[in-house]
Amino acid sequence: MSSDVAYRPGPVHHSWWTLVPFGVAVAAAALIGGLGVSGTSAEYQSLNQPAWAPPSWLFGPVWTVLYAMIAVAGWLVWRQTGWTPAMSAYAVQLVLNAVWTPIFFGFGQYGLALVDIVAMWVMIGVTVWLFRPVSRLAAGLLLPYWAWVTFATALNTAIWSAN
Repeated sequence: MSSDVAYRPGPVHHSWWTLVPFGVAVAAAALIGGLGVSGTSAEYQSLNQPAWAPPSWLFGPVWTVLYAMIAVAGWLVWRQTGWTPAMSAYAVQLVLNAVWTPIFFGFGQYGLALVDIVAMWVMIGVTVWLFRPVSRLAAGLLLPYWAWVTFATALNTAIWSAN
């Protein structure tokens, strides 16, 4: 296929079953963060935090919704393009997402976690930018995630400076 011919996905790309691997990939990222580190709630509560820090119980519901949106966004783009640089950016931000929790809670490396989350924030932006020409819906589904990571970056910064 030449580079000037648009990719036309076959019937398998339109199947809802092709969403499953995206759900699995996103769940794996969540599990790496969540299962790899125990006692995050107690550790989070023990940290010196800014007054605007959310309670630990809020993170689970927020991330559940965000991870579902991340999976659907990736699937929407993949079914239109297959594996492209946009999907590579998607994969990179997902890996950065997966390793943040072990860095922050498992190793207590708040400064290194800040480097990771800033890189994640940049890669989410790159992903949104690359997704937008393919699927505005997919790009839009990533905006709440990007906003939450913006907030989490500020929180990571505040915790790093206070601890």
